[in-house]
Amino acid sequence: MKKGSSIFAIFFVTTLVILLGELFVAKAVTCNVSELSPCADAILKGTPASPTCCAKLKEQIPCLCGYLKDPKLKPYIDSPNAKKVSQTCGVPFPKC
Repeated sequence: MKKGSSIFAIFFVTTLVILLGELFVAKAVTCNVSELSPCADAILKGTPASPTCCAKLKEQIPCLCGYLKDPKLKPYIDSPNAKKVSQTCGVPFPKC
């Protein structure tokens, strides 16, 4: 093998390992219902969901079942307006 092709192979493998590592690193989500505060008006009053609301809702997907299991939060998370926000934002409503 030529020296130039060896260097290229090492570079290629190193780059591949770095890229694959980035793909498999999961972002930790902090489950805090206050993260959904940008959605408050949409859930409580039925106003249209904002892009910020949708972004936060998508970020909080792993937490939604936990929120539904909380008796204090369930009436809000399971409300018709919350389901409308979920649909508007393209977030499947959780089936827990």
